[in-house]
Amino acid sequence: MTRDVYLSLLFTRVSESGVVGEPERPGPHLPVTDDRLAPMDERTFDRSGQHASVVGLGTWQLGADWGDVDDKKALSVLETAAESGVTFFDTADVYGDGRSEQTIAAFLSGRPDLHVLVATKMGRRVDQIPENYVLDNFRAWNDRSRRNLGVDRIDLVQLHCPPTPVYSTDEVFDALDTLVEEERIAAYGVSVETCAEALTAIARPNVASVQIILNPFRMKPLREVLPAAREAGVGVIARVPLASGLLSGKYTRDTVFPENDHRTYNRHGESFDVGETFSGVDYVTGVEAAAEFAALAPEGYTPAQLALRWIIEQPGVTTVIPGARSPEQARANADAARLPELPDGTLAAIRDLYDRRIKDQVESRW
Repeated sequence: MTRDVYLSLLFTRVSESGVVGEPERPGPHLPVTDDRLAPMDERTFDRSGQHASVVGLGTWQLGADWGDVDDKKALSVLETAAESGVTFFDTADVYGDGRSEQTIAAFLSGRPDLHVLVATKMGRRVDQIPENYVLDNFRAWNDRSRRNLGVDRIDLVQLHCPPTPVYSTDEVFDALDTLVEEERIAAYGVSVETCAEALTAIARPNVASVQIILNPFRMKPLREVLPAAREAGVGVIARVPLASGLLSGKYTRDTVFPENDHRTYNRHGESFDVGETFSGVDYVTGVEAAAEFAALAPEGYTPAQLALRWIIEQPGVTTVIPGARSPEQARANADAARLPELPDGTLAAIRDLYDRRIKDQVESRW
């Protein structure tokens, strides 16, 4: 299905569902009580000069691998995030085979008033061997993402957790520089699995951002990656901030996830790096530790907001990108940016929980 056909069908379905308030205007238009967007602090990717809200939106779940999210709800999530002050959307060409990118395009085409930095990722559409990370493939993947997103130039393109040798290959970064010179992309970064990969990428002079798993169950980047990124002026995008939902405190040992949810089919790394699912923590251990974590939430914080606030307060973090499957989740995630700073006692208790229950499971691998 072409992008134009997809968008036409998407607009039709959204109009019929009642999300669009004006039939002649494509895209969602939810009621807003204030004509001004809710403010949120922004931080800078120093090397590229780009800005992102401290809480962004991850959109993996709007494409696939988290159960089903229909078009109406996906657009409502994007609308609510934007109205809550989010100015950074993170996606990838493989999320729903382009569906996530196309949904973002559909939303933004109906909201020309918004200024959102859109970051996508590339590289996971082929066999994961270093030989596939070449300029011709980069151009082809970039062409496809630009069509999906409906833009001539993409704000930020990230290599999508490529094989480790890619980070040490000069030709790869020469090819990315070529994409910038050809004005296909404004800037580029990398999404990594390990701290060692992040440090190798940070040493590259034109890498604008590093996306890495960082949350109260994955603290090693605090020690190894964030200081190096700050010194180099590289932005840090914190992903998997809720440990695939564990840190929301909603799950028990008996929770059953849908078959098409990676928390079912990748629990042991069957499809991709196991660190992407529950941050690599054994599920039973994770549920038990998450219950302890939830009990640490100060008054006025949900456990999820506690996790997000903890990440926001780490020096060197540019933006954190929780996903959201509903407008309510998107709004609550954004609200974490406006909560008071965490007390020292809470920060110390979170660190103690990590050291006791989680550290030994994750630090040797990532």
